[in-house]
Amino acid sequence: MSYQALYRVWRPQRFDEIVGQQVVTQTLKNAIITKQISHAYLFAGPRGTGKTSAAKIFAKAINCHHRQDGEPCNECEICRAITNGQLGDVIEIDAASNNGVEEIRDIRDKAKYAPTQADYKVYIIDEVHMLSTGAFNALLKTLEEPPANVIFILATTEPHKIPLTIISRVQRFDFRRISAQDAFERMQYILDQKHVDYENDALWVIANAAEGGMRDALSILDQVLSFSDNQVKLDDALLVTGSVTKQLLKKYFDETTSHQSAAALHTMKEILDQGKDGQRFIEDLISFIRDVLLYQESPQLVNVAGSGLKEADFQQLSQAASADELYQMIDELNEIQEEMRFTTHPDVYLEVLTVKLSQIKPQDNKTSASDPRLNQTIGQLQQEIQQLQAAIAGLRQTGSGSASRIVRRAGSNTGNKIQPKMTVKLDRVYPILEHATKQNLRGLQEIWGDLLNMLDTPQRALINTSQPVAASPQGVVVSFDSSFLLQRANSGSLAADMEAGLQRLSGNEMRVAFVPMDQWPKIRHNYLVEHGYLNQGKTGTDKKDSSAQSAPATPVKTDPLVDKAKQMFGDLVKIEDN
Repeated sequence: MSYQALYRVWRPQRFDEIVGQQVVTQTLKNAIITKQISHAYLFAGPRGTGKTSAAKIFAKAINCHHRQDGEPCNECEICRAITNGQLGDVIEIDAASNNGVEEIRDIRDKAKYAPTQADYKVYIIDEVHMLSTGAFNALLKTLEEPPANVIFILATTEPHKIPLTIISRVQRFDFRRISAQDAFERMQYILDQKHVDYENDALWVIANAAEGGMRDALSILDQVLSFSDNQVKLDDALLVTGSVTKQLLKKYFDETTSHQSAAALHTMKEILDQGKDGQRFIEDLISFIRDVLLYQESPQLVNVAGSGLKEADFQQLSQAASADELYQMIDELNEIQEEMRFTTHPDVYLEVLTVKLSQIKPQDNKTSASDPRLNQTIGQLQQEIQQLQAAIAGLRQTGSGSASRIVRRAGSNTGNKIQPKMTVKLDRVYPILEHATKQNLRGLQEIWGDLLNMLDTPQRALINTSQPVAASPQGVVVSFDSSFLLQRANSGSLAADMEAGLQRLSGNEMRVAFVPMDQWPKIRHNYLVEHGYLNQGKTGTDKKDSSAQSAPATPVKTDPLVDKAKQMFGDLVKIEDN
């Protein structure tokens, strides 16, 4: 038999063998034990964290007649057939290559038929976010009214690309990244079972290089085994992963924090001459500085044994730079990392980085005070303090009445500076009001909750106190109770994100306009006046009165102003007789 990769040979066959996903696996096992099985599941998480493996184990467990505590026996005919991919009732589909409407319609048609061998027919759709819009719509009907004995398991690395209508009809499980500790222990177990010699430091290098993916860790381990003739050594792991030894990182860190730029440049050149990858060097250095920063805060937070250094090394490193210097170093590393993504000359960026890191010094409060903008702000505050002090002196001399007027006058001067007048973008509001109707407003209110769920957490917090007050096919007017929140909304990307969400939900391009709640009645009134609805109302009233004198039995005509207001704003309109 041909050689099989480690991640295939050691693929989990039981829930207990899935690494680092105890919450997910325990929930699935309990659902099987209590027979509370849903018709559709969504497994979301980074690559190589066990999503597809969990789906296959779940398919075996619900169809196994000899399961124990929610785990499949892996011995019966059904379990072996699913493990080998030979059971026709468990269908695994790659949505990346089968993302059209016809493929999903074929699934929908075949799902109506009962399973032939197993108790449940299971469809595992991997990378489901790659489906087209039409394919999602075809799948939606099946998820909404699923056939009996059919279960859908959707797996994805990008759940934000899946329509909310799909997510609302499935049970979602989020798979987290595998910790370096869990990956290290799993590799130890596999190598012990294979009777292969290894160095613990080498496994830590591989675990950190995998970046949370168990499959990636086993793939790198496979490479190291091939490179080092069925052994796992530290030097070989460093070469295969392109990582930098901890001693070289420590030396580079010591030289930059002691401002020895020439020595640091020489060390950096030595690192590159060994064939180390520039991007990997940046990542390793960020991780190294992060460990030093955590050790400064609390030594218990750092796994010294897995870092490749000693306790004495960390004690010395934590004294080499302050937390403020470490923050600046991480900022510089992140900036250079972004700039290096598309360059073919990483050595140039690394040389500039080395000089910058060597020149970092603790921030001085005196230097920050030399900022002209800060000096201007301080001057304004000092002037306001002088005005308040003058008001207090006036209070003592002239009594409470006259001094209170001074205080109010001083307060009004400062208030004008602190609270600028809000301007409303009427060029965005009026085109929406032109075609606004009550029906459109009600339709928008029905999807308002879905729209908020599409925004990120800060945006939802910002728009939490707002509400839609008018809507048309072309857009929506949203009122804010707080002028501060309205100012924040106008200065950010909230309007653009809401417009994108509305287009996704409704299929139409819609504009979003923000208004302050206290000014909304005046804006609405001014629109009616400027567009002639108020004049029409007066004319209609005059005609109504004159006709009433000549023909009392004539039915009273409705006021066009009231009709237009009701059409646009619905229940928000209140009619009062003056």
